[in-house]
Amino acid sequence: MKVPQIEFPKHKFSISRLVYGIWRLHEDKEGNSPERILKKIETCLSLGIDTFDHADIYGGFENEKLFGRALNQNTSIKSKLKIITKCGIQIPGSKFSTKHYNTSKEHIRYSVERSLRKLQVDHLDVVLVHRPDPLMDPYELAEIFESLIREGKVNHFGVSNFTPSQFQMLQTAYKKPLFTNQVEFHPFHTESLFDGTFDQALEFQSHPMIWSPTGGGRIFSPKSEREVATVSKLKEIAKEHGCSVDQVLYSWYLNHPAGLVPILGTNDPGRIQSAAECFSYPLSRVEWFSILEAARGKEVA
Repeated sequence: MKVPQIEFPKHKFSISRLVYGIWRLHEDKEGNSPERILKKIETCLSLGIDTFDHADIYGGFENEKLFGRALNQNTSIKSKLKIITKCGIQIPGSKFSTKHYNTSKEHIRYSVERSLRKLQVDHLDVVLVHRPDPLMDPYELAEIFESLIREGKVNHFGVSNFTPSQFQMLQTAYKKPLFTNQVEFHPFHTESLFDGTFDQALEFQSHPMIWSPTGGGRIFSPKSEREVATVSKLKEIAKEHGCSVDQVLYSWYLNHPAGLVPILGTNDPGRIQSAAECFSYPLSRVEWFSILEAARGKEVA
């Protein structure tokens, strides 16, 4: 069974229900040669994962370039990929000493054009504002979004790590629907269930992309009491279904009606394969709540 697509109806565009993330591409123990990266891309495509999540800052601003070099090993696959990237974070260096956010129209344009060059593609399917900027002018941002779409450089814009009120503020200024809000979500960080983030996604039909779905790998190596209890519950359910802990966890995300889209962060093709099989192990409502209860350390009220 291949990973299915999930439709974003307001955009008439779909992405794979699991997305491959490029955050740790440079940390691969097997290296980051074009051949190694291409192998992971081809593994994803063979499983139905056609969507890849980048950010300009990943790998010290180098991971987009590494990915672009890999694509040039087999340019025929470029048309099969959907590319998402993020921008807006500036890291201290020779030009400035303070980490900050920059959502000015000049910086957004510069970042988009730089990502196009590094990835060696002619357009970006989705660009997200990486972090909410306290100095963000939503009307200026909406203006540059619209310009870059008219120029054919970007197809859709969205946000990452925004609160519901920040999302609403930008959506009010932007005439087109924002594509998604990419947020941290996993059993050890469940705030999005209760702070209105996922409620808003349902209202706007903008399926949330979720980063760090394995809690930064803590699912595989739990340490705290809460982590151990959660993994114990996942193991119990995995045994009943005859599958692995990670497959239960990814299946847990599929239950939410907002249509959560987990981003895989592994460099191991075997774990990509394992995650892709989660669709074969649907969970019951009771199983879903039992995982939530273990993760929060208390039953629902």
